[in-house]
Amino acid sequence: MANEAAMEITPFGEGAVRIALPAQVPRRRLLAVLRALPGVTDVVIAEAHACVAFDPVRPVPDVAAAMRALGTGPVDASAGLLHVVSVRYDGPDLDSLAQWAGLDREAVIARHLARTYDVRVVGFQPGFAYLGEVDPSIARPRLESPRVRVPKGSVGIAGGRTGIYPFASPGGWNLIGTAVDFSLFDPERGAVLQLGDRVRFERV
Repeated sequence: MANEAAMEITPFGEGAVRIALPAQVPRRRLLAVLRALPGVTDVVIAEAHACVAFDPVRPVPDVAAAMRALGTGPVDASAGLLHVVSVRYDGPDLDSLAQWAGLDREAVIARHLARTYDVRVVGFQPGFAYLGEVDPSIARPRLESPRVRVPKGSVGIAGGRTGIYPFASPGGWNLIGTAVDFSLFDPERGAVLQLGDRVRFERV
């Protein structure tokens, strides 16, 4: 699991540290462990790094000890929810992605449906979850020219990630479908998809 040889902890200004994350670190458990450290005011988990902010007038939290302790918790401590999201595969980029991949539409859809995706990062918009890993054969890079407006609920692919737009916004992902009857942000609870959750898509 996490160990000192696999991680690098460096200062990040006066009141924060930056952690290079091991590839298989349990992100949900990591977030809980780091937030529980005395003096910590905020924790942000990204793809390859985490940033831990703390009160600079208090002793620096022992982040290294917290990382070492990740492997000692119960297995289900990092287990999240499984969300099943219905998708209508009607995206405007589905045909061009299929052409890019050398596949037909149905093959692209089948490969997108075949995997259960982990929530790797939550950000960009409130409730926007970066889900991975996408099948390499359909992992098309983001568009060279982003759209001015992507409709709410659009399902897209950008490189090794797939995701759902919680709100209408500009965006550069390859749009392959539309999520049906699934809201990603709740005004009371915040983001519906959390670190450690999993997502499986089903076709409608």
